[in-house]
Amino acid sequence: MESPDPSAAKPKPIAALPARSLARGFNLLDGVKVVDLTTSVAGPSATMLLADMGAEVLKIERPGGGDDARAWGPPFLDGESLWFLSVNRNKKSIALDYSQPDGLDILHRLVRLADVVVVNLPPRVARKLKVDAESLQSIRSDLIYVSITGFGLKGARADWTCYDLIAEGYSGIMDITGDAGGEPQKIGAPAADMLAGQDAAFAAVSALFSRQRTGEGHVIDIALVDSMTRFLSCRIMPYLGSGEVPTRSGGKDSVIAIYQAFETADDPITLALGNDNLWQRFWRAVGQPEVIDEPGLRTNADRRQQRQNIVARIGRILREKPRAHWLTLFCSAGIPSGPINRVDQVVADEVLLDRGLFYKIVDGDRVVPQVGTGIHVDGMSNSPRAVPPRLGEHTHAVLQDMLGLNDAERARLSNHLITRGKAHDV
Repeated sequence: MESPDPSAAKPKPIAALPARSLARGFNLLDGVKVVDLTTSVAGPSATMLLADMGAEVLKIERPGGGDDARAWGPPFLDGESLWFLSVNRNKKSIALDYSQPDGLDILHRLVRLADVVVVNLPPRVARKLKVDAESLQSIRSDLIYVSITGFGLKGARADWTCYDLIAEGYSGIMDITGDAGGEPQKIGAPAADMLAGQDAAFAAVSALFSRQRTGEGHVIDIALVDSMTRFLSCRIMPYLGSGEVPTRSGGKDSVIAIYQAFETADDPITLALGNDNLWQRFWRAVGQPEVIDEPGLRTNADRRQQRQNIVARIGRILREKPRAHWLTLFCSAGIPSGPINRVDQVVADEVLLDRGLFYKIVDGDRVVPQVGTGIHVDGMSNSPRAVPPRLGEHTHAVLQDMLGLNDAERARLSNHLITRGKAHDV
């Protein structure tokens, strides 16, 4: 007989999270209606930011399968993908096959009521499905149309498919991430997706502000590769001005000397001596003030020339005592430093918890963990208005309340487009 798995009875981290009740939340975008035709991470993260700020987001999903991210697992929580749950709160899900004429008609009727439409289809596919900017702005001329693709709406790569991994490779970030002499590495989170999502949300709000003045719609073109590449501005600019190509160094080649991780007697720390004052404070704090006046170390440019020797010198000092000693000392001296946390340590950070960054939503029989927006308005963190929706959860309510469809019309659509529709074959 097999012994029981000791991890099976171990409580999940969600149990320790503070509970948040559903509430109104931020209302800065109150009255703004968004039709969300996106899947995966970039688009849904953009529309969740808009929803978090008060917009009403209608998430249009394929009947039967829905957003691709609904299948991304394990791990799952009560049968739901945790990736999906991470970027879809505060939305209403409508299951609708708009590749069919009746479904497209319903979609276009929703677009007439919308302020913003967000799409993450290659231009060729968007045109085929009649959800391109020209088609939708012919329905509502002042529409804010937001396209999120891998490579943009124009150019030789416009119709190429793309994921975060591909964008990171194109951008150059993978080539400068990893240990010196090691293999290129992807960032440990979907950075291109999340950056593109932020760009899309920011651009959408900017376009809405412009529309208030001009009454005109806009077409926003966001590319994962562009967003990820812009993230490297502080590495690209030095190359453009000097011709020196950055290389992988394990995060030890910053323009700032010293700015990297160090081992201590137990756990590693990060240390950032970003100016001459901090450099001087450090040597006073460790009891070696005489180093401050050593020739060849007085400016950052000087110290960059001596980086290898300085790193070895600091490393010997820090390995003498444990992390807690150094973090306490440096904090009291006003020297930027910190731990290198694991994810389980991050979510237990009391300061982050106090700022409302991690919580669980309890809604009836559903308990869903969330990572907050991380934005405070008027001294307050946000409150969730709704848990991430189940596939098609709001279809009938939206068709009835927003479009005025009667029972017979909704029943006909249910039999043809909503419950039996197939995924788009494009």
